[in-house]
Amino acid sequence: MATEALERSGQSWLRRAWEFVWVQVPAEVRKVTWPSWDELKKATTVIIAFVVALGLFIGLLDSALQAVFVTLVAKLF
Repeated sequence: MATEALERSGQSWLRRAWEFVWVQVPAEVRKVTWPSWDELKKATTVIIAFVVALGLFIGLLDSALQAVFVTLVAKLF
């Protein structure tokens, strides 16, 4: 466990940090199931499309709310 390395007594924090970075992190990275190139391209395309759509939605919502509030404030005075 990751917390086990932090709870060991008798080792300095620097030694435990060194062991974590150079021993435990590479061991965990080897366990990762990496996506194929096609899966990566598809996921990236979906993320970019979502970010663009969300940006457009927020921009339109900002413009609409700004127009409404500016009009309401102008009518109050």
